[in-house]
Amino acid sequence: MSEHQNSEVITKEKIDKAINLLKEQKPKEREDVSDREAVRKMRRYIEKLTSDKYGYTYDEVSEMLKGLGINLTGSRIKYLIGELKKSSRRQKKTSSSDDNNPSSKEATETQLIVVNAASDKASSEQEESTVNSAKGKRQSKQPLSQQQQASSNL
Repeated sequence: MSEHQNSEVITKEKIDKAINLLKEQKPKEREDVSDREAVRKMRRYIEKLTSDKYGYTYDEVSEMLKGLGINLTGSRIKYLIGELKKSSRRQKKTSSSDDNNPSSKEATETQLIVVNAASDKASSEQEESTVNSAKGKRQSKQPLSQQQQASSNL
């Protein structure tokens, strides 16, 4: 508690300066990274070497990396590459479905408006085309094929 008594007065101005100082700090660059992060950074080059064109195996890539002090087995590298592919596929699906939703939603709404307008028009045309005769029988002004065409446009 004696430390608290020795501290100087903290003003609002000092707090504002301290907040600005803390906000401006960038993340520290880590010296060590996880095996997943290491493979993520090397992924492009590993995939190139293990492609049919270059023909290296994951075990051969592992041996190359051991010379640099990176001790990952070929099966571990292969597994991590697969995991990275899965996660990037998931992200693409999510982002593409998010990207498509607004435009497809707009198109659907537009289609609904057009369909509803056509439906309203067809039903009003049908009502106009059906006339009660003096005997109480319904007679149509339009041939049946035109009425079917109007309703099929829905």
